[in-house]
Amino acid sequence: MNFISRSEKLKHGLAAGGFTQPQRADWTVDQGWSNYTPQQHAVWKTLYERQSHMLPGLACDAFLDGMKRLPMAADRIPNFEQLSETLFKATGWQVVAVPGLVPDDVFFDHLANRRFPSGNFIREAHELDYLEEPDVFHDVFGHVPMLMHPVMADFIQAYGVGGLHAHRVGKLKELARVYWYTVEFGLVRQNAGLRIYGAGIASSYSESVFSIQSDSPNRVVFDLERVMRTNYRIDDFQEVYFVLDDLQDLLALANTEFAPYYARLDQGPNYEPGDILTSDALAQRGTGTYHATRQNSS
Repeated sequence: MNFISRSEKLKHGLAAGGFTQPQRADWTVDQGWSNYTPQQHAVWKTLYERQSHMLPGLACDAFLDGMKRLPMAADRIPNFEQLSETLFKATGWQVVAVPGLVPDDVFFDHLANRRFPSGNFIREAHELDYLEEPDVFHDVFGHVPMLMHPVMADFIQAYGVGGLHAHRVGKLKELARVYWYTVEFGLVRQNAGLRIYGAGIASSYSESVFSIQSDSPNRVVFDLERVMRTNYRIDDFQEVYFVLDDLQDLLALANTEFAPYYARLDQGPNYEPGDILTSDALAQRGTGTYHATRQNSS
């Protein structure tokens, strides 16, 4: 599954008049757990079972540990209050329901205050492998297990604080690339090899396999300025994944002063997802065959 980034989707939706603000100023709504239908619980079950069976050997230890410790199961969509009770005891986070994507400043404010906004809707049965807008499966199954890890919990809060600043100074595009290539589509080294920690991969049946086992994408050692200059794909598998040596590296990233980076980014190049630089440290050079074939067939 791939989905349009929240900034792109929100931009298009607001331009089309497609988003209506809820009554609450923070855009939260009641989850409405009792309103989910048996068919919607069945969609969750299908998604949950195939991902939970697949991810051992592909996802990082922290993700798998978070799944085990959370009140999530195959038979029903999780209740946000129950999730939040467990999550808050572990790392001080909670899950709040929103009707879809929310404005950037609202999103960042939630993160800065350790509230993770999750869509309260779930995709239709015919949308199992593609969804433009993140739903409850992506948001809860993909993101919440990593919020049980103290490093990721601190990093995403710091990202929320940084996002509020980037929103004020007009640098959201550059900062969004950091979120995309870490929280959504990040890989990390473990003793057994590269593993998934990004939610956009962990919630995707097909990209979970592609990101780890395909020889097509480039896997580049994470470098902050390189990431902030690199565009990303919103319509297909990623052409590049950035690799952390250890999840602890996110702590240094959370404490980074971004102002010097923003100043440098006013000049110099931006890179396309498939670019390889002479300065890149490669975890694995990809063949590029997947995207070349897709381009040639279009």
